[in-house]
Amino acid sequence: MSSKKSNSVFIISMGITLAVVLWGLVAPNSFGAFAGSMFTVLTDKFGWGYLLSMNIFVVFCLFIASSRFGKVKLGPNDSKPEFSTVSWFAMLFSAGMGVGLVFYGAAEPIYHFGSPPFGADPGSVQAARDAMRISFFHWGLHPWAGYSVIALALAFFQFRKNSPGLISSVFLPLVGEKGINGPFGKTVDILAIFATLAGITTSLGLGTLQLNSGLNYVFGLPKTLFIQISIIAVLAVLYTGSAVLGIEKGIKKVADFNLLICGILMLGLFLVGPTLTIVESLMTGIGDYLSNVVSQSFTMAPYGGEYKGFLASWSLYYWAWWIAWAPFVGSFVARISRGRTIREFVAGVLVVPSLGSFTWFAIFGTSALDLEINKGIEISQKILADMSTGVFEMYSNYAMGTVMSVLMVVLITTFFVTSANSGTFVLSMYSTQGDLNPPKNKMAIWGFLMATLAVVLLATGGLQNLQTISLAAAPPFSIIMVLACYCLYKGLLAEEAEGKL
Repeated sequence: MSSKKSNSVFIISMGITLAVVLWGLVAPNSFGAFAGSMFTVLTDKFGWGYLLSMNIFVVFCLFIASSRFGKVKLGPNDSKPEFSTVSWFAMLFSAGMGVGLVFYGAAEPIYHFGSPPFGADPGSVQAARDAMRISFFHWGLHPWAGYSVIALALAFFQFRKNSPGLISSVFLPLVGEKGINGPFGKTVDILAIFATLAGITTSLGLGTLQLNSGLNYVFGLPKTLFIQISIIAVLAVLYTGSAVLGIEKGIKKVADFNLLICGILMLGLFLVGPTLTIVESLMTGIGDYLSNVVSQSFTMAPYGGEYKGFLASWSLYYWAWWIAWAPFVGSFVARISRGRTIREFVAGVLVVPSLGSFTWFAIFGTSALDLEINKGIEISQKILADMSTGVFEMYSNYAMGTVMSVLMVVLITTFFVTSANSGTFVLSMYSTQGDLNPPKNKMAIWGFLMATLAVVLLATGGLQNLQTISLAAAPPFSIIMVLACYCLYKGLLAEEAEGKL
């Protein structure tokens, strides 16, 4: 990987990002209209591609883990995992999904309960059951499979082939060294940087709004731009500082703390909430998920109807978002997975996080639904009006709700720190020719840049538009991810033929 290529990729990707942000500042109405219409066209015309590609990722992960290649290590045959299994799981879970679960854990089931897409009466028992099944589907195997295929391919080529930590590196079997250093490789890496920077920036800004809502709800702190900028400044110091400290001293410690607080909150609500109903909901939800996952994975709306709107607003939006985030999360997961076998990797990155998501939704979603169905306490309208306050609305109706709300504010903060510090680390890797231990000054620059962009976009109302336009990376990246599956399999076959496995 030449320094020239690395510099050109960095300059072009930064130019594209700044041009998009400048457009949003100068002509926000035009920018918003373009972003909205583009995403509508993509989901309308390429929605089938999102569903098909995500299904391919699930099948490929399960196939490769159960095949003879499952025992292959992501690294030399005598390599050992760099991190303990608990810390490894904590880091990949925090980077890939944690903050989304906090936001949607109570809010999404309540939303589908009040607006069911499968024909059940709103507010009915069947609507509640469908709501849990939909939430399990959105946060189950599919998103983690998208992260897994990129992370698997990257880890294989980084640690067994000594390739740079760049997305383009996985295409060595397909296009060769010349292709990687040419227009194809540059395009792949530019897409990766743009998707990562846009995704992390918008998440930082939107997360700031959620934190402000939580602080307002719990402590009465006003919702003002000054407070939000102050939150971003504090978050920037925390995530940049932990990234600069490195994975072992910074990122890992924050992720371990996240896992501890998650466990406390889940156990606390499990005990003070409808315990038996939660257990039954988890079992029923897993059964419904397994019974319907194949049909739901392929269901489109060829003849229109209400389900078409649900697909565009929820399932296809989620699938596009997971794909757009795959380069960032996949790169970070690959970086922390050296020394693990492919079978162990798939179990840890695909199966265990899915079960963790199911448990989270069973506890938080069921606790919210139980208030509506069995206790006659209506919280759905408040949550539908502002989903960022969903979990706090639910907590206010349970014992120790204030204490758990405070802990949830802490967890939201640390989850955002973990997502942003891993994103800072990955962007620094991308801009230093794939260096797996990038220099601290690069991380400080990226951390400052993300915070600055978030403040600018937050102040001008452009966050949602940048989030939408960043999803434009999803269609081309879904193709890149399918090709990554092929390249990984081809690389494994080549090693087998050379007797290296």
